[in-house]
Amino acid sequence: KHVDKTYYAECNGIITDEKLDLLRQGVDIGDDKPTLPARISLISQDKVTHTFCLRLTITEGRFHQVKRMVQAIGGEVTYLKRISMGSLILDENLPKGEFRSLTEEEIKQLYNGRM
Repeated sequence: KHVDKTYYAECNGIITDEKLDLLRQGVDIGDDKPTLPARISLISQDKVTHTFCLRLTITEGRFHQVKRMVQAIGGEVTYLKRISMGSLILDENLPKGEFRSLTEEEIKQLYNGRM
């Protein structure tokens, strides 16, 4: 809980500065309360095909939160990948669906980030 989670998202739809600002402020995704503010970077957009790519960092972990946030601004996530969680950065060489054990140092970093 309350650990930064960073994602790369490829999306369909039209993105504007106003929509990016809504994500930065927090949006209504149909839960009891809006999402907490997110850190957002627009990586790219194609105004002809109406696609865009984002880097989002959130501190919550609600059910399908990133997809629901993008949907709340009129978009649709077509590809989503978690890049990091707290100080842990996803190992690009780790095959899809596989895992590795955390080192003691990584575990300490995660707990220190929450305190």
